[in-house]
Amino acid sequence: MAKRVIIIGGGVAGMQAAITLKKLGCSPLLIEKSVELGGKLNHWDRLFPSGMKAKELIQNMVDEIASLNIKIMLCSEISEIRHEGERVEVGLTDGNAFEGEALVIATGFELFNASVKEEYGYGIYENVITSADLEAMFSEGTVSTSTGLPPRSVAFLHCVGSRDLQIGQPHCSKVCCITGVKQAIEIRELLPECQIYNFYMDMRMFGSGYEELYKKAQETFRINFIRGRISEASETADRQIRIKAEDTLLGRPLKLTVDLLVLMIGKRAAVCNKTFADNLDIPLNESGFLQAKDDFYNNTATRHDNVFIIGTSLAPKTVGEALNDASMASTRIYDYLTRNERQL
Repeated sequence: MAKRVIIIGGGVAGMQAAITLKKLGCSPLLIEKSVELGGKLNHWDRLFPSGMKAKELIQNMVDEIASLNIKIMLCSEISEIRHEGERVEVGLTDGNAFEGEALVIATGFELFNASVKEEYGYGIYENVITSADLEAMFSEGTVSTSTGLPPRSVAFLHCVGSRDLQIGQPHCSKVCCITGVKQAIEIRELLPECQIYNFYMDMRMFGSGYEELYKKAQETFRINFIRGRISEASETADRQIRIKAEDTLLGRPLKLTVDLLVLMIGKRAAVCNKTFADNLDIPLNESGFLQAKDDFYNNTATRHDNVFIIGTSLAPKTVGEALNDASMASTRIYDYLTRNERQL
């Protein structure tokens, strides 16, 4: 009989773990709290740097899960986890409980609440939105202000909820820079005459194709990149957004009025991490993400041989990194579950 592996979280990392484990001969049980698989990507339009549709990736994985007859449980929330030697028991809020030989935590991250940064006016001014709000517009095929008209000028502000010690978010969210580049290009494609400004602390173009896309944004799409922070945003009588900032490269203050201000919100650790930390005696890092056994060879492992953490439960990551985590952890789980058989 195939050994059961319980996977908590049905985003791309959790789905990839389920697919890989099933192909290795295990019996994965995929538990997801929402009504559908896919996680945060269900609310995203295109992925960087290639522009692939997020829904295409999700559908491909959902189809494979169906073809492999992997057991999934939707609308199911975890109440507690018990670890007893070689067994793990997961209790749900509806009273059901499941046992398995191994556990994978793939519960992901939460988006930073931009209203915490009151100086930018999110939730106060109609034409201050987040990168997630803009992505929803892209899914509808249009970008508009509160008046329903397309913006003539748009400003992006990076690192909202990232690299900010004052609000307990010291980490870099890793994907905001390239997302800002991607979204600026998408606006230019939809609105060729729109003036676009990107305010940034540092442009961290670390991935394959990222630097090339950044260069293309400047040279081909004429996006304006300004090194500096926006200190304040206010609303004019006609609902435009007046920005006060500093251009740190030129060393001078800057005032600008735009039709739309987009806040590039970062990733924050999921609240449920505390439950996992307490139930399984797994440490949290400074930003509240779950801490693996080490940062290198055991970077998805925990102090328990049969408990693994993958994807953005560990730290902000790209989709590709989350998928790689899932595949690596799955092979480690398979090795653990079959080690006694190999010794016979």
